[in-house]
Amino acid sequence: MGIAVLSFLVLFLLVTSGGLLLFYRQATLQRMSSVVTSRPELTEVSNKTSGKGLWLGGMVEQLAGIVPKSQSEVSVVRQRLIRAGYRSESAVRIFYGAKALCPIGLCVLVVVTGFADESPFIAYAASLGLGYLLPDFWLGRRITIRQNSIRRGLPDVLDFLIICVEAGLSMDQATTRTAQELRLSQPEISDELDIVVLEQRAGRPRADAWKQFAERTAVDSVKRLVSVLVQSEQLGTSVAKTLRVHADTLRTQRRQEVEEKAAKTTIKLVFPLVFFIFPSLFLVTLGPAAILMGESFQKYFH
Repeated sequence: MGIAVLSFLVLFLLVTSGGLLLFYRQATLQRMSSVVTSRPELTEVSNKTSGKGLWLGGMVEQLAGIVPKSQSEVSVVRQRLIRAGYRSESAVRIFYGAKALCPIGLCVLVVVTGFADESPFIAYAASLGLGYLLPDFWLGRRITIRQNSIRRGLPDVLDFLIICVEAGLSMDQATTRTAQELRLSQPEISDELDIVVLEQRAGRPRADAWKQFAERTAVDSVKRLVSVLVQSEQLGTSVAKTLRVHADTLRTQRRQEVEEKAAKTTIKLVFPLVFFIFPSLFLVTLGPAAILMGESFQKYFH
């Protein structure tokens, strides 16, 4: 009982430490949004949040040098971290520090729980391999969640952009207002729009800023939106009509995806029916008959 409680505490501390290491970096996004919206209270909150995780992040950053890495690998990891929403300079060091800390933590957990007593080589090798790959799995999961959130919130963003453009605002002003109004309901895509606004204020052309938005998110619907906006700007067509048609197209695609998933449920239900439900039905219906037949045949064998 004591070993189980101790292993649970060690695992809880590992998960909590990993969450603190990566989640407090969202304070950087709040500082960037405070530049766009001129709200000093966001800066105060971000400073408090970053101060809480400063000591923990510095400790893990020291472990980043243990993991061997090349410059091309670092660039790929930085791009994946940006897609997951972690844009700070220290995010890469924290990621590699986590890749060094997780194997050590899993080895300690294996020692505490006693799994290494029977086959220590297999237990330690599995702990090292799983611990090294665990941050990659977690980062991939974060990227998928963020991309799905952006994909689901894009039609609402387009509707708000249409309202702002039809009200007389320019495309840049509409983007700024949309990022402000949808900060609570769609925080991921609002942060990306804030970066688009910052890049345009820094002097980057509008088309390039939106192309960078599509490159950062790596979402197909965003890439199609950017191509539509660039073509609309080049050809001089109405932006509001273009956005409305694209928003209707996205909603139609979402409805078709839901219908496709609903149609696939009948095929997916075959496996649980065959392996779990049908054996139970056969046991209930044929079991009593099999018992009676066995009792009847016992008379002839005795």
